[in-house]
Amino acid sequence: MNKILFYFLLLLALPFILLIIIAPMSSDNQYIFGLICIAIVFILGVSKSKKVTLVMIVMSTLMSLRYIYWRATETLHFNSTLEAVLGIALFITELYALVILLFGYIQTTWSLKRTIEPLPDDTSLWPTVDVYIPTYNESMDVVRDTILAAQCIDYPKDKMKIYVLDDGKRNEFAVFCADAGVGYITRNNNHHAKAGNLNNAMKVTHGELITVFDCDHVATRAFLQATVGSFLVDERLALIQTPHYFYSQDPFERNLSEASKVPNEGALFYGPVQQGNDNWNATFFCGSCAVIRRSALEEVGGFAIETVTEDAHTALKMQRRGWNTAFLALPLAAGLATERLGLHVIQRTRWARGMTQIFRVDNPLLGRGLTWQQRLCYLNAMLHFQYGLPRVIFCVAPLVYLLFNLNIIASSAGLIFAYVLPHLVMSIYINSRANGRYRYSFWGEIYETVMCFHLVIPTLLTMISPKHGKFNVTDKGALLDVNYFDSHIVRPHIIAVSLLLIGTAWGVIRLVMPDHYGANPQVIWLNIAWASFSMIILLAAIAVARETRQVRKTIRIDAALPAVLYFASGAAMRTETLDLSMGGVKLKTPDERFLNDPIEEVEISLKSGAVSFPVELINADKTVTRLMFKEVPIEKRRELVRVVLARADAWIRTKPFPQDRPLRSLLGVLRCIFELFYFSWRDRRAKKQQQKRPELKRDEEQAL
Repeated sequence: MNKILFYFLLLLALPFILLIIIAPMSSDNQYIFGLICIAIVFILGVSKSKKVTLVMIVMSTLMSLRYIYWRATETLHFNSTLEAVLGIALFITELYALVILLFGYIQTTWSLKRTIEPLPDDTSLWPTVDVYIPTYNESMDVVRDTILAAQCIDYPKDKMKIYVLDDGKRNEFAVFCADAGVGYITRNNNHHAKAGNLNNAMKVTHGELITVFDCDHVATRAFLQATVGSFLVDERLALIQTPHYFYSQDPFERNLSEASKVPNEGALFYGPVQQGNDNWNATFFCGSCAVIRRSALEEVGGFAIETVTEDAHTALKMQRRGWNTAFLALPLAAGLATERLGLHVIQRTRWARGMTQIFRVDNPLLGRGLTWQQRLCYLNAMLHFQYGLPRVIFCVAPLVYLLFNLNIIASSAGLIFAYVLPHLVMSIYINSRANGRYRYSFWGEIYETVMCFHLVIPTLLTMISPKHGKFNVTDKGALLDVNYFDSHIVRPHIIAVSLLLIGTAWGVIRLVMPDHYGANPQVIWLNIAWASFSMIILLAAIAVARETRQVRKTIRIDAALPAVLYFASGAAMRTETLDLSMGGVKLKTPDERFLNDPIEEVEISLKSGAVSFPVELINADKTVTRLMFKEVPIEKRRELVRVVLARADAWIRTKPFPQDRPLRSLLGVLRCIFELFYFSWRDRRAKKQQQKRPELKRDEEQAL
């Protein structure tokens, strides 16, 4: 009955909706109409109601459709073939952006906040689980703690088996697995990379459920107890995915001071996007931190091998067969982020190629088995990774008029601004309201601009020839002992900024000498403003390439846990940890009178009990004591992993990020640009001074 009423009201509103979209207006009337709509949205924004958010989304959609309709019917008139080609390319780019905007509204507005399904008290009813840890060329330092953390998972030992799937076929790994007491599986070839490795393991294991952890993802003790219960409630559940949480900083967080104060790049996907997918039964498998039903995998022939994103493709295949999928938005495992921007680009390029391959070889719009909501969720993901060329076009489009005086939008600057203003302001404001704790305004532009030039050729080539390319392993755990600027990775961005600077300067000259160069001042100002915004985003993207030192082998994790210090004199004092790592611990100094007394052990308490570790003193003062853990055997290191990395609440944020404020977010972006120039100047100055020191020393020696 409610659906019938909804469609009836929609039918009644259709003439009014069409009127809003297509009614022509003069520049002044469009300004008034747009400003009134913006004011209404801001007034509605005072309310926090979900229904009000839906009304605001409808208004934003209508303003965006009105803009694109005006562009399609009034502005595609050109004086030359070149203008027509460039103008239509820009219009198609705007159509692409509109489709992504609308799909994003659909995908994130109706999110499902799933909770944990408890397991029955009778453990005999719990299913058997195989834990797979695939590895290829990663070091033992990266993989070791993942294996030990898996052994800390609270699950009946007779119902859980752990296997390291070593495609590198390394003796060191075989020996460690034997010492640790976990299974070790290898094969004669490396066909189909990670997917082939997983499929090979399926042939020799028999658990009802399969859990996959990338070799740098350490699980918390609660991982299986939080996820397995859902499979007992829903017999058709094929997959439950949990977030990919990273306890090390990614290149944005490490290289931009402001980036550590905003939600990271993956927060939006592992928040509203995946929760929206879950609502439509379209959760994506992300390759790690997930549990999968073996029978569902066997029904689709195992992990997908046709593309380099075997994870999302596998989920799509299971959903086509009518299997259900789920997303639990609790960080139950944590891994290492890509350390350097170059590695980040390689990883994201592989994702873009893989999603493009799926679009070509198993298009979700075609074939049977998917609902229209599932098709739209997958289509949105695949279209999203095509942003490379559209974003390049948006960045450099103002140069067409500033440098070559070509009109690619047949309209006055005033009318363009009148139509585009409500479209942009409302979409920015409403996205900030809906997803502002997961993605801050303008930061999405930075993330995409870093990648855009690098994605153009791979996505276009994959669209033409989807079978080309291979799976690339992303290196993790590397150290960086010096600061440096990776100019190679941002060379296209530097060229684009240079061209935009030249275009802006030429535009100013044309404004100063209008009689000589004959141009419309309003159109020039509009393009200068456009070029200036492009330069801001490009410069912020360039700032990410200023790689900062990463010399710590282990990552510090903030944790306030009860602790006891044991001194060589026999004294013991209670204190509290400030942070932990697999290398050591920082604590509050309990009593400065004992600073000269050697510390032999530290005991750290959890709810499950207390564990002590031998330590060496690094340094201590009146407030803080820093200790380094000594080398310990496997059994003791497993306990250390349980304390540092595998605590059930290890990765649960106590406070969410503050709500986004677009203007404040823009100021943060501008600060990143300031720091780019300031630190570059400071580094050059330090380098010059360092070069002068040998000369001064030589002059002093000669004087003596």
